[in-house]
This record gives sequence, structure tokens and C-alpha cells, in this order.
Amino acid sequence: MQHIRNFCIIAHIDHGKSTLADRLLQFTKTITERESKDQVLDDMDLERERGITIKSKAIQMEHIHEGQKYVLNLIDTPGHVDFSYEVSRSIAACEGALLIVDAAQGIQAQTISNLYLAIEHDLTIIPVLNKMDLPGAMPEEVMDQIIDLIGCDIEDIIPASGKTGMGVENILKAIIERVPAPKGDPEAPLQALVFDSVFNSFRGIIAYFRVMNGSIKKGDKVKFMATEKVYNADEIGTLKLSLDPKPEIRAGDVGYIVSGIKEAREVKVGDTLTHADRPCSEAIQGFENVKPMVFAGIYPVDTEDFEELRASLEKLQLNDASLTFEPESSAALGFGFRCGFLGMLHMEIIQERLEREFNMNVITTVPNVSYWAHTTKGDKFLMRTPSDMPDHNTLDFIEEPYIRAQIITKPDFIGPIMSLCMDKRGIIVSQNYLMSERVELIFEMPLAEIVFDFYDKLKTISKGYASFDYHITEFRQSDLVKMDILLNGEQVDALSSLIHRSKAHDFGKRLCEKLKELVPRQQFQIAIQAAIGAKIVARENISAMRKDVTAKCYGGDISRKRKLLEKQKEGKKRMRQIGSVEVPQTAFLAVLKLDK
Repeated sequence: MQHIRNFCIIAHIDHGKSTLADRLLQFTKTITERESKDQVLDDMDLERERGITIKSKAIQMEHIHEGQKYVLNLIDTPGHVDFSYEVSRSIAACEGALLIVDAAQGIQAQTISNLYLAIEHDLTIIPVLNKMDLPGAMPEEVMDQIIDLIGCDIEDIIPASGKTGMGVENILKAIIERVPAPKGDPEAPLQALVFDSVFNSFRGIIAYFRVMNGSIKKGDKVKFMATEKVYNADEIGTLKLSLDPKPEIRAGDVGYIVSGIKEAREVKVGDTLTHADRPCSEAIQGFENVKPMVFAGIYPVDTEDFEELRASLEKLQLNDASLTFEPESSAALGFGFRCGFLGMLHMEIIQERLEREFNMNVITTVPNVSYWAHTTKGDKFLMRTPSDMPDHNTLDFIEEPYIRAQIITKPDFIGPIMSLCMDKRGIIVSQNYLMSERVELIFEMPLAEIVFDFYDKLKTISKGYASFDYHITEFRQSDLVKMDILLNGEQVDALSSLIHRSKAHDFGKRLCEKLKELVPRQQFQIAIQAAIGAKIVARENISAMRKDVTAKCYGGDISRKRKLLEKQKEGKKRMRQIGSVEVPQTAFLAVLKLDK
């Protein structure tokens, strides 16, 4: 155990974690020249296309330092705020963390929040100043920021460059010398933390774990404490670029187990693995449950695919424990699932993964957040969808979640950012200058306002320089109304939304105009209406397809033409009463892009 080091890499998005991880793997000869490519650990197509890390990825390296061989277990983590749950899981399995800061951009919001997470778990922090080869690098200024943030000495900061490979040897040396060896009793009963799992169509579910105490051998009978299920350890091993089978894994090490588990629900991330005949006394603590921030309905385009969609979501949940879902039904869309996501990017990624990895064609409804509804009888319950809203005769008031948002930006963009936040019902709490070129703005604002496109707009007005992080603080009473969309007098529940009264009129008008472009014309006139309760706040008409019924009528008395037109009018009226309007999928997606 003295020669094992477990560490993770944490940083803000785009600060060069994955590139630096590539250099560490090449330097320790974990990957050969043939296997080498950019972002080795980002093995998902989506990750490579977008240039972001979505999943934490563990890999084992071996390095010889002063004649002694050390085993280094590295976990590369995502940097985007929507995937911070992955980071919290990785931190729970490590003793040290490489804190990577871009020398050209300095400290940003996600750097700070990930750092606090690591400090809470008593991890040893090794600060690394990355991208030193860039012409725009400001090493002295950024080093001062790091010293202010974590109180280290200037000698502790390692200058490096993932691109050129500068400083890689110093990083490995610092990991071995500064990160403590894992503590644990190899003779105690087995106690291992399951921190990730993947589904393999040939071998069932493969769980990744970190052994805290004891050891596990091939063929042992093991038990998952949360589900109480017992399995045989058919194969165990360590995580190299591919799975590397071993006869035994001891305390302090990270490995995987294949035990022929077929059901996705039987493995829970954060569960404790132990021996069936000699179990440990208690499960491992300190593993937080995920709190979804954004809720949306996901429905199969073809209702017969409902069970297939359930199986796909279960397999996805294995690989991404921050996804939550429960069945729901809708009058317009049939049976589907109410899914909870950590943010809009997370929702987009899940939707793309369903289409790519499982060939599922899905419709996603308007995303929203959860509210507490208080009734006049004194009861309160959680509203996940607009259709959960009680009748306005029994509703007393609604509470909505508020967040504390931290935005770090350059002073040039303070004005536009403030007006954006005020527009989203934000209240400024404080404004601090971290240094001459860095301002920290703290806002309190409703979570519902940042769900749609806040992050995109923030990036646009700050030319990509503003970084954003937030956490939910409390629920506050708010004047919210339910807006329904009526097509031909019939309510379309998938387009209903909860919105603040001050913005309802404008939102309803824009939505009706958008739907007018997207809903196909029929033989009869269609009225698109936005309604709050019984009050119509906006309306647009889609005119009927015209047919000239009087074309065959030439000459003669005018009453003949009038008779034909009256007959047509009657037919249109009858059509309108029995006709139904098909809403295309683009209309559901249009609501998401209203402001763009």
C-alpha cells in the first residue's frame, strides 16, 4: 500500500485536463505510440466532437521513482458545471487532486467550486499552472491568484504544458512525494466503494470500485450492501486502457469486477461492496445523492417503444448516476418518463446518447424546475409539471427555488452581465475585485430563469470570458401562473409551462407567433391561443387552405355564387368541430429556442 497513489484531476472546462492526462499516460508508457491519440480518456464520440469531458475515467499507471515502482491511479474528471456530480464521485475515491489552472485565463468559477469539494474531503491539493506555452500566458498574475486561493508557497505550483509535455515529470514526482498513501487495513473484512459502472452487452454490468479495507480475490462471494444481492466475482482486475485481469486486489487500490449482473437496478453508484460470508460492519459514508436541477419529459416517438426506452434509460443511468427518471403519461404524447437532469447541457447530452447509443427516437418536452405548491387547507406538495398545479380555488401560493449564482468575469463585461441577470429577476448581493482583471459577482435569482439559455447568453455577452457556478439556497414565495396553449380550442399539455406573471403576456405572444410558423395548415382555420386560467392573453390564426368553389360558376345570378360560398362555410365549420390538429415535433423543440 505504501507504493499506491490515488489522485484525480480537477479544473474548469477547457483548462487542458484531458491533454495533460494524455502526457502523463505517455510519459509513464501506459499507452504505446500506436494507441496514442488526442484525449485518450475521452472515449465517447460526443466527448471528442464537443471537446469536453462528460464521464470521469479511471486508469492505472506505473512509474519508477528513485528506483522504486509506484502504482498511480488517475481519475480524469469533467469541468462543466452540469457534470459536477461526476467530480464529487471521483473525489470520494482519492487522496489527492491535481488542481489545473489555465495560465492564460486564470482561476474561474468551476475551479473554485471543485477545489472546495476536494478540501471538504481532506484531499492533498497539487496546483498546476497549465498552458505555459501560450503567448497570452500570465504566469505571475495567475500564480498570485492560486496562492491567494489555497495559501500555498510559490514553489508548490508546478508550471506545465499539456501540449509540449513540459513539467510532466515534476507532476509525477509531486504526486508520489506529496499525496499520502491510502490508509486501510488489508486484514479487515472487505469494504469497497463502487464509484462507477458500465453496461457491456456480452458480460453484463462491470462495476468499478476502490478498496478501502480488506482484499478481494477472484471467485469470492461478494455482496452489494444497498441491494443485499450476492454474486460471484467471476473476474476482477485493474483499469488500464483496457481491463487487466488480476487474481487479487488489495486495500488502497482501484479495480473492476465482472459478476454476471444483468439487471441495471442491482448496481448503485456509491454502494459498498463486501464479502458475503464476512461482511464489514458498516457501509462507506459521505456519498451524496444527486439533486436534479431541471426536469423534462422524454417520450418515445412511437408509443410501442416505451419498454425499450425504459431499458435504454436504465443502462444510461448505470453510466451516469446523476440521471433520475420516473414513468409519467401525457394526453398528447402517451406514455413516457419524467427525467431529472443537472442542467441543460446534461439534458442535451442524454438526448443525443439515447439517439446514438440506443437508436431511440424521442420527443423532449419543455424543461422546468420543481416548485412547492401550498393549498388553502395547509397542505404542501411538490409540483414537477405544470399539470400538477392544483385548481386556483384551492391553491394558496407557490414557492420556487432560488439559487446563489457566482459569476467571475473581466471588468469590461460587468454592465451587460448585470442587465442580463436583472432581466432574469436576479438581485445582486455583492461585487468583489479578486484582482484588477477579475471581478466576482454574486446574484440571487430564481432557478427557473437560468434553465433555458442563461449560460449561452452569458457566454455570448462576455465573449466566453465569464464563468458561472451556482447552488440552490432556498424556496421563496412567487407569483407564478400556469400558461396553457390551446390549438383549435383544445389544450396541448406538452406545451404548458409555469411562468412568472410579469413575463406571461410576452412569452405567450412569442410562443403563439412561433407555433403559427410551425403548425401545418389544415382545410379549416386554426386558432392558436395562450391562456392563463380562463383568460386568453395571446392569439394567432392559421388561415385555412383555400379552394375556389365558385370557379365553375360563371355568369348568371349572384345568388348561385352566394349559395356555394354558404355551403362551403358550413362544411368548414363542421370540419373545424371534428378536425384534430397534429403538432409536429419541431414545435415542441421550438419552445426551447424561443429567445435565439
